[in-house]
Amino acid sequence: MPKTIMVLEDEPMLFELLHDLLGLEGYQVIKPQSLENVLSEINAERPDAMLIDVNLKDANGLDLLSKIRGTEELKDMVVLLSSGSDYRQESAQRGADGFLMKPYMPDDLLTALKERIKD
Repeated sequence: MPKTIMVLEDEPMLFELLHDLLGLEGYQVIKPQSLENVLSEINAERPDAMLIDVNLKDANGLDLLSKIRGTEELKDMVVLLSSGSDYRQESAQRGADGFLMKPYMPDDLLTALKERIKD
């Protein structure tokens, strides 16, 4: 069964690139229907990992990470954050499993996922 990655990226072209890259590597990629109900969608889908852009149009990825870590059934979920600005320290403080500085190489993302997702 393929591992599932939920990607929260509001730039359509970047989402499509991530979708294609991860798909070629055998991952199933899902995107939440809305950010309003994202916690319930995460809980329902139970992805193996999440990739969240810090600067979403309608949400802040750091705040979303805090909500995930504060939700008992989701607190151990693998969450990687990404941004064009260096939020490495804030990401670590809020409990991210990793941070990718945009633009990052595809291999950096794939390595980060493979290191963190359990078989």
